[in-house]
Amino acid sequence: MSDQPGFFDLDERYAALSAAGDPLLRLGELVDFELFRRPLIRALRRSDRRQGGRPPYDPVLMFKILVLQALYNLSDDQTEFQIRDRLSFMRFLGLGLHARVPDAKAIEALFDRFDEHLRGHGYLALSGQIVDATIVAAPRQRNSVPEKVALKAGKVPEEWKDKPAKLAQKDRDARWTMKRGRVKRLEDGHPKGPEIMVPAFGYKNHISTDRRHGLIRKWRVTDAAANDGRQLAGLIDPENTASPVWADTAYRSKRNEKMLARQGKRSQIHFRKPRGKPMPATLAKANAARSAVRSAVEHVFAHQKGLMALSVRTIGIARAEAKIGMTNLAYNMRRFLWLQGRSAPT
Repeated sequence: MSDQPGFFDLDERYAALSAAGDPLLRLGELVDFELFRRPLIRALRRSDRRQGGRPPYDPVLMFKILVLQALYNLSDDQTEFQIRDRLSFMRFLGLGLHARVPDAKAIEALFDRFDEHLRGHGYLALSGQIVDATIVAAPRQRNSVPEKVALKAGKVPEEWKDKPAKLAQKDRDARWTMKRGRVKRLEDGHPKGPEIMVPAFGYKNHISTDRRHGLIRKWRVTDAAANDGRQLAGLIDPENTASPVWADTAYRSKRNEKMLARQGKRSQIHFRKPRGKPMPATLAKANAARSAVRSAVEHVFAHQKGLMALSVRTIGIARAEAKIGMTNLAYNMRRFLWLQGRSAPT
């Protein structure tokens, strides 16, 4: 009886996972994670092994663990439990935890390396680019008015200087901002009721996607109060084969229009409503046409905040950049799987 393969036979369970359509198996088949090894080795400074100590974990294994955390929004403890509990995770990792984690600069290098991989598979940045930003929530801080004033000035409040434990728990980089709540609109575009402003605390994920494939090509992370329009220059992808750039009114300024013209780009940024005057019909019509294209970027944010449950649970912008950057990279991996399954690249 013991010689017969049982229900929990490992090979049979892996086969059942494959038959059920394990997405991690598909990801491992389409993405050669060894292409990340060199940038990872450069980013992860190793201690001198001649001094002894526990040997470091394989950098590619560490990176794949970060991919799992971004895809499934897992904390370190949850990740360790799921790796031990889920066969799909074990197989994806080829099977360990806790070592140095790549920082934001390293994540950028990995993101660029995967972008090269996408281009190598025919997914060039085509048909123009769409720029937008979304607020990523962080743990809210309960600070007094004097503490808020000091933080906005880039200083450490006096009461915190002699309390290192408290200082370690305070996020001095995240900021409060106000965002518009969703309001239904009439056929003429006017709001059906009063617009509601909702306070939000955290960071912003600024991205640029290519129109053809919906892949993130450029990204930046700032505090939530940062002006969207000032980030535009750093989000323009010079490799995109078409000139149009779509964005909402937050990005419209004379400075940005001149910058786009210098780079040979064609502005498709929404027009602002004249102050104290009704929106001219021609401009309203132009905005409606631009919205039909620009709205595609909202699907990226909906995916990240829905399926990937994007939020920041760490302290400081350096860790927020690493977290959000990994989410952007993991999103591109998911998008790559979908594009490969849909049709051959064009």
